[in-house]
Amino acid sequence: MNIHEFQAKEILRKYGVPVLEGGIARTPEEAAEVARRLGGTVVVKAQIHAGGRGKGGGVKVVRAPDEAATFARGLLGRALVTHQTGPEGRVVRQVLVEQGCDIARELYLGVVVDRGSGRVAVIASQEGGVEIEEVAARNPDAIHRELLDPLVGLAPFQGRRLAFRLGLPKELTNKAVAFFTGLVRAFHECDASLTEINPLVVTKAGELIALDAKMSVDDNALFRQPAVRAYRDEHEEDPRERAAAKFDLSYIALSGNIGCMVNGAGLAMATMDIVKYAGGEPANFLDVGGGANAEKVREAFRILLSDASVRAIFINIFGGILRCDVFAEGVVAAAREVGLKVPLVVRMEGTNVERGKQILAESGLAIQTAGDMAEGARLAVAAAQRGAGGALR
Repeated sequence: MNIHEFQAKEILRKYGVPVLEGGIARTPEEAAEVARRLGGTVVVKAQIHAGGRGKGGGVKVVRAPDEAATFARGLLGRALVTHQTGPEGRVVRQVLVEQGCDIARELYLGVVVDRGSGRVAVIASQEGGVEIEEVAARNPDAIHRELLDPLVGLAPFQGRRLAFRLGLPKELTNKAVAFFTGLVRAFHECDASLTEINPLVVTKAGELIALDAKMSVDDNALFRQPAVRAYRDEHEEDPRERAAAKFDLSYIALSGNIGCMVNGAGLAMATMDIVKYAGGEPANFLDVGGGANAEKVREAFRILLSDASVRAIFINIFGGILRCDVFAEGVVAAAREVGLKVPLVVRMEGTNVERGKQILAESGLAIQTAGDMAEGARLAVAAAQRGAGGALR
């Protein structure tokens, strides 16, 4: 689960990570009031779950309360488009009004799970204020990494080493180690999967400040993080993903036009790969799980069809725990109930597969069956290219 910048900063402040004073505003008048309370130069920032807000016009330095209100008025209730939102953008419903500061240097600091080592890593770079992916591609030597012992966390010597690699003066070393340690504690104790400060700034007064903050929390750990769970903003989530979660379906929207329904995450990844290999583009990742029933299949169909870009559906099922005949009955019932209007291709293997194919063949529905994954992908791609047709006879 992602949270907003201002929420991440509320958490980091509790762990001793220095952040600027600010306040959230949901109307232009509130933005002016916060700016008036802070005094002097302030920064108004759109609060959406996406990076690139500055480049997208969602961040501005203002010098008076009325300027804060004017800028907030131009943001609130409108879609902000960044390189991470897609062309449709994200609607801005609140802005953060925050103190300004005199910046001497901009650095990068992040805490992530390193899949290669299976450990938590602290990543730092002297090149802050830009996407870390750009730095990694352009100048990988500029990125410094410290792998953490799961029992110790960030050892003091590791913090000092990072401070040295960031080129911080000796007088800031202790502050830097305290900053890094607080960030790592927040990461562990909040069950985060990512905590990122970009930029981490050194002020002209010699202070370290988290000027921006991003935090993602492991969904599987939210049951023991009630305070973090309260930060959930459903406006920032895909409504199809929310609907899928209610039925224990794993769904992620993509940009293609072939809806994919699969049982098993590994098979889902392979299905998306083979669809692309066949010249198509998957519209989603959708794993119905091993224990799928008619209700789950029906809801999965509804979610797939709620995406207007879907021009064909490819079902790829391996019947182990889930018997193919049971799944076929669910597919037929769901297709009839939702009034399927796009071509449907089904590939099944496993327990009771012949009975499953018989159920599909005798259903009276225009369902194409495939002998293997490659054939199924080709049929789905061809159907999507022809455009949506009537699926019911």
